[in-house]
Amino acid sequence: MLMASLKQGAKRAIATLLVLCCSLTLVACGNVVGSLQPYSSGTYGYEFLYPNGWIPVNVDSAKTGVDVVFRDLVEYSENLSVIISDVPADKSLEDLGTPTDVGYRFMQEANQNSDRQPDLIRADSRTDDSGQTYYILEYQVTLPNGQTRHDLATVAVKFGKLYTLNLSTLQDRWNDVESLFNTVIKSFKL
Repeated sequence: MLMASLKQGAKRAIATLLVLCCSLTLVACGNVVGSLQPYSSGTYGYEFLYPNGWIPVNVDSAKTGVDVVFRDLVEYSENLSVIISDVPADKSLEDLGTPTDVGYRFMQEANQNSDRQPDLIRADSRTDDSGQTYYILEYQVTLPNGQTRHDLATVAVKFGKLYTLNLSTLQDRWNDVESLFNTVIKSFKL
């Protein structure tokens, strides 16, 4: 009787341990999958994923064209924004130039409007299942105070609008967020 009771206790302990291990494994996997949440604009019809722990910022006093801004609740300097500009209704993204052309044009505009010094690191394109083309641009930006930032952008054109999703972080944090930021950039969809 004592042996049967010990065996049953051992089985319960092993079963409890297995349940605990499986639960911890599922939670860990869920954190990776659940580290992003969706955002969708009902007005303009775009959508993207953004990191949990990022909060919306009031854009009422923002520059013209800024539609939405999010920033990290902990790392205040990390942020994303969507900026919408007008382009001729008959123009496609490809009509504006290659990814590199558009990337350099953005750099020229940034240089004209501020003391920031951007360097284009990467300019690629991708096409989604619906045939929509997106350019992915990557910059290293030096600010007037010497601080260096790392920026990613996705650019697309649809219905006479140029959509730009921007993500920015300090260069020192880039290695920590590179994979996450690339996932966010690739999630942008019109």
